[in-house]
Amino acid sequence: MNAPITDASTFNTGMDQDTFEQFAEQLERYVRERLIPAESEVIENDSIPEEIVTEMRDMGLFGLTVPEEYGGAGLNMTQYARVVNIMANAAPAYRSIFSINVGMFSSALKNGATQEQRAQWYPQLVEGKIACFGLTEPGSGSDSAAMQTTAVPDPDGNGWILNGTKRYITNAPHADVALIMARTEKEALPKNAHVSAFLVPMDTPGVSTGSPDKKMGQEGSHISDIMLDDVKVPGDALLGGETGKGFRFAMQSLDNGRISVGAAATGYARRALNSAIRYANERKAFGEPIARFQLIQAMLADSETEIYAAECMMKDVTERADRGENILVKAAAFKVFASEMCGRVVDRVVQIYGGAGYLAEYEAERYFRDARIYRIYEGTTQILQLQIAKHMLREWEAANG
Repeated sequence: MNAPITDASTFNTGMDQDTFEQFAEQLERYVRERLIPAESEVIENDSIPEEIVTEMRDMGLFGLTVPEEYGGAGLNMTQYARVVNIMANAAPAYRSIFSINVGMFSSALKNGATQEQRAQWYPQLVEGKIACFGLTEPGSGSDSAAMQTTAVPDPDGNGWILNGTKRYITNAPHADVALIMARTEKEALPKNAHVSAFLVPMDTPGVSTGSPDKKMGQEGSHISDIMLDDVKVPGDALLGGETGKGFRFAMQSLDNGRISVGAAATGYARRALNSAIRYANERKAFGEPIARFQLIQAMLADSETEIYAAECMMKDVTERADRGENILVKAAAFKVFASEMCGRVVDRVVQIYGGAGYLAEYEAERYFRDARIYRIYEGTTQILQLQIAKHMLREWEAANG
């Protein structure tokens, strides 16, 4: 159910709003004057210049959602989504490099870590250590029953030994720490209680990564496999100190990740639409700008309408999260709509550009390639449709059973 929790103590007020507005204005200027002009270098070299990563660390972007008592900015969900939305006006790689820190990893620490684990890892996130999130495997993603990575008790101590492979892991080639989901039981009840979560430094013996995968788009953002070969971790690496909680922590963190993807897709659609408006006013056909043609105007209007709808959804779901509501369904719905909307918008942008939209010389084809992944990661549209429907039917049965 999505009834709000009305106890005011559960409300997440985040950073002082006036201070946040000043930060958001500074960030918009940084995106416009620094990040967008550097995009060609990011794309050409398939990497973010190290000096820009250092600047982003100095701005505190890697610890935005870390509580203030640990040195972070303590942003609430509404503020966090707005930052992602602003960053999405530039190449997706810029968001990607810090998104796991401030999204799923920070959320998992908040939802499931012990006080000692938070004291250990939160300050490292603030310093700019890079995190990754190890759930997907060659043979499993949303299907935790098919998970093959295992964690067994270390016979030589109170720790664990991990073996397995994780696939498509964002930031794995650069990460300092991974949150690894692993099977600690063959099967267990309740469902998914066989999966536990482990905080694994990437320099632990036995941890290795594959070469960055070649992708359709999003140059400068890297994914790769993580291989775990008899990786020994201490007992306090178990998130929360309890087995069988990992999948729940992962799913709670994915609410946060889905809002991030939705906010990014919405911001990137806005970037693409602004490009199309500019091109439509500059490109002439039959003696006048194509922006005056009604069918071009229809594509622009449809795009604006859908982006506005996604922006409204973002505002609603983040405010619900900050009020302490269960947002599982709303976050999934926002991610589905925003990612599919972005796909439609960038397709129209290519169409508005016409023949130029198919050429690498222009921006439109890059928007098209970059946007495609939004419909896949943090839960494909189809998986999320099933999840949304399952919870709708469960609520109906609870009310009418």
